[in-house]
Amino acid sequence: MSQCATLPEIVLDPSQREFPPFSLTRLLSSVFTPTKGCRICVLIDLENPVEEMGDFAFLNNPRYTVQQKAHEYLYLALHEGTMDALGMSGGDIFGYKATGGSNLDLDDECWNPEGQQLSLDRDVYPHYDIILCTGDWSATAPLTAKCKEFGFRGATMHGLNDIILASGLAVDYEEVSANAEKLRLAMTGADAIEIDFALEDGTVLTANLILDGQEAQKSHGLCRGLTPDVANLPAGEVYFVPVDANGQFPMKYADGTLGILHVKNRSIVESTLISGNQATIDAHNARLADDPMTGTLGELGFGSQILPVSGSDIQDEKVLGTCHLATGRDDHLGGDIVPGMFKKHENSTHDDILFAPHKTPNFDISQVRMKRGEQTEILIEHFRPAEYLLKALIG
Repeated sequence: MSQCATLPEIVLDPSQREFPPFSLTRLLSSVFTPTKGCRICVLIDLENPVEEMGDFAFLNNPRYTVQQKAHEYLYLALHEGTMDALGMSGGDIFGYKATGGSNLDLDDECWNPEGQQLSLDRDVYPHYDIILCTGDWSATAPLTAKCKEFGFRGATMHGLNDIILASGLAVDYEEVSANAEKLRLAMTGADAIEIDFALEDGTVLTANLILDGQEAQKSHGLCRGLTPDVANLPAGEVYFVPVDANGQFPMKYADGTLGILHVKNRSIVESTLISGNQATIDAHNARLADDPMTGTLGELGFGSQILPVSGSDIQDEKVLGTCHLATGRDDHLGGDIVPGMFKKHENSTHDDILFAPHKTPNFDISQVRMKRGEQTEILIEHFRPAEYLLKALIG
């Protein structure tokens, strides 16, 4: 009997879900409470904000699809009823220089639509209670650090597209939070997670992530109260910061090259070629040799939502049945890897490696196992949540 037949309350096919139309008012009222009296603004990244922010010039550049959606669905929506409905004020928008890497620290300079150069530290962070940030690159880590310094709340939504707006940002975040908590409780206190990867030639690689019984954390989308915090949207995952890691796992590079990543003492120490371009493997190995911190594993995450594939990892890593590892900085997750530990500033990224059928069709996650004391539970098989997780969601 299939898992769906055994547990009919869980619908695993996102095509069977009905999502309400996107509403910024509903999203903000769900994610942020209270909103009344709050000043809100929008941040976007641009390659040349000096020229492209003035008079909204970026709206005429076809490469800025994410930023244009931020203008339409965030900035304009704030002024067309959302601020009034939620008792907020402000609604300003600022552009800053794109970092070129995931979660790199932001330059302090920013620009408004009048072309005026401003300072994020002086003119933005201290003067807004809620900051919405979207663009091509994630800014969750730097804004998490800044919110603790300046006291604001915020949400990061990089990679915004039509599918995300119609699904991952249209969901009920009360439900997302509740389901993430159910899965968090099912996994918290894990001593280790083992992941088996089956390659097309029948080879099975195993990565062993040591967690030492740590409390699982959740990205659940709620950023309530007056405590400084930044939500990463779409949300919906349970995650750990590995204490140690060993073994092997496959990697599909941007050019389609497939490699095996060899992990010792929590760090990727070498990549070897499965198929594709040896030069891609050589370039990765050269980067690891030049700055070994770039290979340190900083996160293990599991998706908790039933969502359609969007083509953007920010949503696709939140899909139930997928998991992801991340290399690099993890200070925004409560980890110990901070930007100053890297040889170069541009290396201090947080880069997710997503394992999902659409992203990595050349290999299968044959099984994910959790070990907690004497307990061993199967969490995922063949990119589908196993019965243990499905029962946790129903409970």
